[in-house]
Amino acid sequence: MPRSRAMAGAVTLAVRLPRLSREGAQAVGGALAALVLWELAARGLAGSYLLAGPVDVARYLQANSGLMGRALAITLENAALGFVAGNLAAVALALVVVLIPRSQPVVAGFALVVFCLPLVATGPILRVLYGPGPGPQITLAALAVYYTTFIPLMVGLRAAPASWFDLMRVYGRGAWTAFVQVRVMAALPYLLAGLQIAAPAAFLGAMVGEFTGAERGMGVLALRAMRGLDVEATWALATVAAVVAMLAYGALGWVARALAPARPEVLLAPPPATALSGRAGRALRGAGVAALTLVLMLALWWGVMEAFGLSRFFAKRPDDLWAFLVSAPTAAENRAILWEASAQTLTYVLPGYLAGLGLGAVLAMVLVLAPGLAGAVLPVAVALRSVPIVTTAPLIVLALGRGAAGTITIVAVMIFFPALVACLQGLRQAPGQVLDVMATYGAGRLTRLIHARLPAMLPAFFAAARMSVPAAVLAVTVAEWLATGTGLGNLMALTASTSNYNLLWSAVVLVALGSAAGYALVGAVERRVLARVAPEQLR
Repeated sequence: MPRSRAMAGAVTLAVRLPRLSREGAQAVGGALAALVLWELAARGLAGSYLLAGPVDVARYLQANSGLMGRALAITLENAALGFVAGNLAAVALALVVVLIPRSQPVVAGFALVVFCLPLVATGPILRVLYGPGPGPQITLAALAVYYTTFIPLMVGLRAAPASWFDLMRVYGRGAWTAFVQVRVMAALPYLLAGLQIAAPAAFLGAMVGEFTGAERGMGVLALRAMRGLDVEATWALATVAAVVAMLAYGALGWVARALAPARPEVLLAPPPATALSGRAGRALRGAGVAALTLVLMLALWWGVMEAFGLSRFFAKRPDDLWAFLVSAPTAAENRAILWEASAQTLTYVLPGYLAGLGLGAVLAMVLVLAPGLAGAVLPVAVALRSVPIVTTAPLIVLALGRGAAGTITIVAVMIFFPALVACLQGLRQAPGQVLDVMATYGAGRLTRLIHARLPAMLPAFFAAARMSVPAAVLAVTVAEWLATGTGLGNLMALTASTSNYNLLWSAVVLVALGSAAGYALVGAVERRVLARVAPEQLR
């Protein structure tokens, strides 16, 4: 018997090795092809101040290794501290929701609104509140990561089957033992998945914080390079940031596979928990939760400002904004300024958001129909997602212009990768029995895709669509801030530099509420669509 098992293991290993080697070869081949195309494109655009190739980047890094190393160490420290702080906050919020289930709508709504705060404007405000030092960088890194961990962890803490808790009670175990040994262990894969998604976001948040007046760091070097049109330095910084983000993403993925080899079925968000009936009741409950969340947010906002005794000159209260937008003699003019900037931003963010979602979903379907392409395509997609938007936005706008094409492309690039990953995960969740039956009746890959895989993909697609709303707003405001000179992003940057804090805080509130409204709108569309094609997701 031992000999037969050893032979079976050897046969299994022999079968798996060629597949693994093929996947590795595809990944290496895709990376090499991307580098070759990058270098050829750089040589073709020589003299255009748009693109520096791998050779130029390597030469720059060799000549400035000391400067780059010191800046990278500072940004990594701030990103790591923010990563830890943000994820601890996510764990605390998720525990509150699990231990006090009735608090879930308010806590989730509060977390969403805070996550929707625009980093472009939050950074200057934090710089005024903190003063010199790394405080804004660490805080922005924490704000960039906590929600992407909170949502999967909240799902994971609820992922344990009820039968497991019944078994614990049968054996006389208490509630705390059941929580640690059942609920926490079931949540571990989800937590690690959230941490993996959060790692690149922490680095981006730290760099945005350094844009607001820091003295050292990768963000400071990137800002200087962009202002000086130093293309080699800009691409070198983008390359280093992308490599760091990819290494962090890969390292956390390795830890996830080592500690929790069973992959979670849901990575991004839980299915809506509402029933199909009682639409009016759901609407009333939703309005009540939204009103309660808004009241709590306003109370917390006013209370923090008063508790720390912050000056009303820069730390505006809700009543200050009410006067600025409603009761002041110039209120109509102030609202007109915000409306004009908002209209410019919406013109770009909606097409870019839809283009990024569509491209991610289509590419995911292509990779399912042609699995051999995955090894070559996915490394390039991960690399594109890992490049910080603050370094690529000015270059994309310089290449495509300050009009709609450049800004829409920036938003689409920001949305594309999360949509691709979520849709791939969803397409792979199609029940194996259904696929086997369809294959038995001679259904081809396309037929199986349309009738089995697409319905399984939709919950993950809509989860990514909801999570991508704040990301799209971040992308468009960064593009407006750094490159286009229009829209809410430019307005927030301009008002921060001129100390027009009433208009700055008004823009922050408008962006946060708009992002939360967009999130809710996508959720409403999700319920309508899933009610037709996947009603089991709404139970």
